Parts: sequence; structure tokens; C-alpha cells
Amino acid sequence: MIKIENLYKVYKNGKLELEALKNINITIEDEEFIAIMGPSGSGKSTFMNILGCLDRPTKGLYELDGEEVGNLGDDELATIRNRKIGFVFQSFNLIPKLDAFKNVELPMIYAGLPAEERKQKALKALDRVGLGERIHHKPNELSGGQKQRVAIARALVNEPSVLFADEPTGNLDSKSSNEIMGIFQQLNNEGVTIVMVTHELDIAEHTKRMIVCKDGEIIEDALVEDRRIIEAIAEKDVEKENDVVEEIVEAGETE
Repeated sequence: MIKIENLYKVYKNGKLELEALKNINITIEDEEFIAIMGPSGSGKSTFMNILGCLDRPTKGLYELDGEEVGNLGDDELATIRNRKIGFVFQSFNLIPKLDAFKNVELPMIYAGLPAEERKQKALKALDRVGLGERIHHKPNELSGGQKQRVAIARALVNEPSVLFADEPTGNLDSKSSNEIMGIFQQLNNEGVTIVMVTHELDIAEHTKRMIVCKDGEIIEDALVEDRRIIEAIAEKDVEKENDVVEEIVEAGETE
């Protein structure tokens, strides 16, 4: 899936040079579930940006799905992102004026898919993350956990080769965080490759493999022992959360 060899990222400011990444070598196989960890300044965010084709390495090899992408131009990288990569961000990045269905549909509009195919895929993706009954609700009518589920559904609709998640539980409480990690585990069990950046050890323990960065280098790469496993979200739990959100929305409208 991903092959990195002797990868470096250097930022220049006048005569000053900062090595954000140095001599990174790693292979990620299909259907892996990986956490990238490290303190601030460790290089994990720079590494994620390069893996997600949002930035280029200064030197070194980066192959994604058998294709060399490290030296592609902006337009070519945009095409790769649209065809092969799904993103989930800490801040959800949903469009407030659009309901859940339209937020999920948006990447397929950019990809040029016909309307009926967009409809089928969006509904399937929302149902897959437990939001089949909330497709017409806008972000302000959803809880934080539900917003992140919409974001995950949106990331899945173009059937990417790999799903990148950047601190996906950073804005969520512990209950919602567990639910999101349960969804990721379920998706991974279904064959989705997931690479996630997190600074929380208890979140990383839900993955299968942990990569730790420090000062721009990988200092640890190991399988997760005593992995935390979460059962799939029960329909009654989703319905209970829906009821709570409905009460919040109705109270707001009354005021």
C-alpha cells in the first residue's frame, strides 16, 4: 500500500534549515490500522501531510498503491487525493449549510459521478456509520460524535485506498471517542486501511500497530499489545443519542 524509503523533509528560512523528517523508512500493507504518535515538534503532522499528499518530501521515495507520488505536481497530487485518499479531521470540516447527505455527497460531485450513483453511495456510507436516520440533519443538529461519523462517511464514499485520520477524537468526549474508534475498527475489519495521528495513548491502543516519532525520526514501530477492542455500535445506542440531540435542538428552537 505505502512504501517510504530514505525520506527527508527540510524547511528553509533564509539560511536556516530545519529537518522536520529525516531518514524515514516504512512500509504499510493493505488492511493495516496504524497510529502515528509523538510529542509536539516530533514530525508526526509533517509525516501525515506527506502521506496524505498535502505536502512533498524534500528527498526520498514515496509510493502509494504502487505509484511514485513524492515528486508529483499540485494538480497530479490533487488527483491522487481524490482517487486514492480519504481524510478525517479533528474539526470535522463539514459545511454548516449542508445536511449530512449533501456533505457526504460533495466529494462525488467533484469526482463527476452521476446523481443516482451519488445518492446510493451517500446513503450506504451514512448507514455504514449508524446515521441512516439522520441524513437530512445539518451539522448544528448533530452531536460531536455524529458530526465525526458524517466526516467518516464522506471520506469513504469514493472508496479510497487508504483512510487518513488526523486526531479524529480530539474534539470528542470519552464516550463519543470510543464510538468513533469502534467504527474505525469495524471499517478496518471490513478491509479499510487506516492511518491515524493521535497524541492519546489510550486511543492509539485501539489500533493494530503503533509508530512513535521524535525529533523527526521514527524511534519505535511495533504491534499493539493488549489491544482495546470495541464492539460495533448497537442500534439502540444510536437511537438514544439521536433522542438526546433532538431534545437539544427542540430546546434551542423554543428559546
